[in-house]
Amino acid sequence: MKEEINLKFKDSKQWFKAVILGALIGLAVIFPGVSGATIAIIFGLYSSMLYSLGNILKEFKKCFLFLLPIGIGMVVGFVVGFFFVREIFNIQPFLVICLFAGLMIGAFPTVSAEIKGEKWTVGRVISIIIGVIIPIVVGVSSIFLQTSSSEPIVATPTLILLYFIMGFIVSVTQIIPGLSCSALLMAFGQFGAILASIHLEYLQQNPLVIVALLSLAVGFIVGIVVFSKLLNNLLEKRKVGAFTVIVGLSLGSIASMFLNSDIYAVYTSWTTPIEAVKSISIGILLLAVGYVLSYFLVRYQKQVDVKTNAENGEK
Repeated sequence: MKEEINLKFKDSKQWFKAVILGALIGLAVIFPGVSGATIAIIFGLYSSMLYSLGNILKEFKKCFLFLLPIGIGMVVGFVVGFFFVREIFNIQPFLVICLFAGLMIGAFPTVSAEIKGEKWTVGRVISIIIGVIIPIVVGVSSIFLQTSSSEPIVATPTLILLYFIMGFIVSVTQIIPGLSCSALLMAFGQFGAILASIHLEYLQQNPLVIVALLSLAVGFIVGIVVFSKLLNNLLEKRKVGAFTVIVGLSLGSIASMFLNSDIYAVYTSWTTPIEAVKSISIGILLLAVGYVLSYFLVRYQKQVDVKTNAENGEK
């Protein structure tokens, strides 16, 4: 039976909730290992968001109105993350990642609930293992394959085309929970280069870079629509199997937050065991804080869902 998707916001409170979701997804683009799709699951809007993205051409008005507050939030989250939170990350990346990891761990039961009570088979166990391995491989690859972490983009016609293809590929990170946009860009060796290029003076001197970034954005948008449609169809036909892989991806993404080029640079910067122990101790504390915050957020969302379902049942 096809799951009915509700794309209408009941009140302004739900609308602003979608804005907050978008802001967190925008932040997720900046931070290695953080998955925007997992955040959507925590907020209980993943299915609706996936449907809207995959059917925006067929049902434009309805899907656009649903995605509008999420899009507004994403722009705000990305700008805040790029200009402010990213500076904090540059100063204390390990501690910031520990906080985000705690948030992801606390939210994991929301993801795993999709397959709760399902029978375990060899195929499903293998699916989870594969899901765990993929983000870890991407994260570790970013350490060894990254060609430049700070040099800005030198745009050429070939690079502009490649950026469209890369944007198309990277868009899957916003659709499949557990995959990180920044970690995948690191694996391509372009994350630092993109950040280094987004400066007004450099863009004025190198206008082709703007074209390259627009090509990346267009590829990203096209990929989101295509992958959303594909995954939406897959969830309709093979929901349990798809979420079995997603559970693995979510677990793997938590590990990959501590296995990427940015965090590896932190590990190599620890000059003494005392410094390492101090950083790890504070990191564990922040991880616990993130876990508690996420736990209460998930608990609150469950209460909202129960209340909403009860109201719908009375109508």
